[in-house]
This record gives sequence, structure tokens and C-alpha cells, in this order.
Amino acid sequence: MSDLRPAARLPLLALGMLSLVGGVLTGLSRLGWEVPAAATTDWHGALMISAFFGTVISLERAVALGRDWAYLAPASAELAGVALLAGAPLALAQILMIAAAATLVAGSVQVLRRLVAPFTIVLAIGALCWLIGNLAWLATGAITVAVPWWLAFLVLIIAGERLELTRFLPTPAAAQRIFFVIVGAILAGALASFWVESAGLGLFSAGLLALASWLLRYDIARLNARQRGLTRFIAICLLSGYCWLAAAGLLGLAGGFVPGHPWRDATLHAVGLGFVLSMVFGHAPIILPAVARVKIPYHPAFYLPLLALHASLALRVAGVIGGDFALRREGGLANAIALLLFIAAMVTSAILGRRKRSGRAAGDATR
Repeated sequence: MSDLRPAARLPLLALGMLSLVGGVLTGLSRLGWEVPAAATTDWHGALMISAFFGTVISLERAVALGRDWAYLAPASAELAGVALLAGAPLALAQILMIAAAATLVAGSVQVLRRLVAPFTIVLAIGALCWLIGNLAWLATGAITVAVPWWLAFLVLIIAGERLELTRFLPTPAAAQRIFFVIVGAILAGALASFWVESAGLGLFSAGLLALASWLLRYDIARLNARQRGLTRFIAICLLSGYCWLAAAGLLGLAGGFVPGHPWRDATLHAVGLGFVLSMVFGHAPIILPAVARVKIPYHPAFYLPLLALHASLALRVAGVIGGDFALRREGGLANAIALLLFIAAMVTSAILGRRKRSGRAAGDATR
């Protein structure tokens, strides 16, 4: 089957933004801010990870695969988010998320049939983690059991995409073997958390710390940081994200991933905001043109939301570790502002770029 046209992808992306808005609002509501909350705060993690990031990642993978049926994954993920926001039966949202993840797994298998390589294997494992997390949530009714698998989904999808680019570097064979040992540790930790939660999450945390160290050492970003323009910006986004992943691993080793631990908020957001959003900030100028045919010309102003993200997250983490709820609360609001700055930067860049191209076209027509 042929691929979905770019114009038809925009509604998928736009509808997925509803989950992002809902996730941000429920997160702020958890911190005591008065917002027009559209859903219970219990679904903050589900909206942000499985609904929003699930939509974005599966949409990107569907575009790469080039098959109409692959778009069932982002469509199901965003409908799951709408169901949560609308207060529909929880089982409906859970089943939609399972359908989304199963479709992404099927797409990953299709990719493996075309090319079996280390990075395609890791991408498939990441998709499978999303499916396992969604199934675990449906089976147990406890969202906490899904969280390690959801985080593994995000981390391994990103790591798999970065692993693909190591082909351009002379990475030692031993380093590639170590990479898969690290992936095994992350998976083993998530699995063990079903039965021995604290020990399993400790192993999971050690895997995240090891992965961050591996990426800091072998990712091509360390070389691209010496370049200019968009290449340098992306590299700085990546390297700063790896530092937050390492911080999450360290916090997790101190028990931060265990439900009820006082550092859990800092640990989860070090991954979800510090690591994952840094990747989003860096790759948006590349992904958006590929997905929606919307060009995002680079501008140095892109650094503003990135700095705001890191500063606000540092404030939030400091509040959590220091037991200062007011500081954590202010940091959470600043996180939302950083996200708004990022969206504004992308939209402004797209508009100015379009006007510039239109002006050039008009000038060419009068010659």
C-alpha cells in the first residue's frame, strides 16, 4: 500500500497535541496550580508518554516505513489520549494503546524483514517495551507497573536511532557488544520489577546510567558539537539530554524510581523532560519537515527554549531533592513555559521561512 500524503499527516500530529496539552495541564494540577484540568491527574504519565510520545514516535516510524496501515499506530495512540481526556472507560484507552503499540511492533518486524542490523533490532525491542507496558497496565490496573516499560520504550527508541548513526564512526566491536549488554540490563531490570520492585528498578537505573555513559562516549554528537548552526544545536541537545539520563540513573540507584520515594518526581522527569524533550528539541527541525513537509529554518533563538528547559528542570529537581515543594512547583510551571517557548520558536521559524521563500519566488517571477 502507498504512503499517506503529508497533508493527511497533519491532523494526526495536531490531534496528538491534545494529549500534550492535557498532560501538561494535569501535571501542573498535580503541583497545585489552578488550571482548566481536562482529566484526572492520575493519567499524567499515560498522556505524556503513551499517548503523546507514542503518537510522535509511531508517526515518525510510519513515515519511515511508508505504509498506510502503519498510521494506525499514531491514530490509536492519540485516540487513547482523547479517551482519557474525555473521561471514557479506562479499558477503552488501554485497548487503544495496546493496538497502537502492536501496530508499531508489526511495523518494526516489517523493517527487520528488510534489514537486520543492530539499530533495527533495538528499535523493535523499544516498540515491544511499549506493548508490554500497555499490556501490564491493562492486566494489573496499576499504572506504576507500566512506567519502567514505557520509559524503556522511549529510551531504547532514541538509543536505536542514535546507534544507527554510529555507523559513521569507527566504533569498536567491543563497544557494540557492551551496548547490547546495557540494553539487556535495562530489560532485565524492568522485568524483575514485576516481582522484586526495588532491586529490579535498581538494575534498570544502572542500565540507564551505563547507556548515558555509552552515548556520551560513542555518539557522533560529541564531534558534531564542534560544528556550527543546526548541526551544533542538535549535538548540544543530545549531549545535554545524555547528562540528564545519567542523572536519572544516579537518582534511580538511590531509589528514585520506586513508587512513593520522595525523589520519584525528579527521577521520572530527568528522563521524560531532561532526556526525551532534549531529543525532541534537537530533532524537531528535521522530523517536522519529513513528517509534515513544514520547513523549520535554523535560528540561534532555538537555544532559548533549550536553556529554559534545563534551567527549569534543574530548579524542579533541586526542589524535590531539597524537600522544597514551592521550588518544585515553580520549576514545574517553568517546565511548561519552556515547552511553550519551544513551540513558539518552531512556529515562528516555519512562518518566517515560508515568507522568505515566498519573497524569493515573487522576486524570481518578476525577473
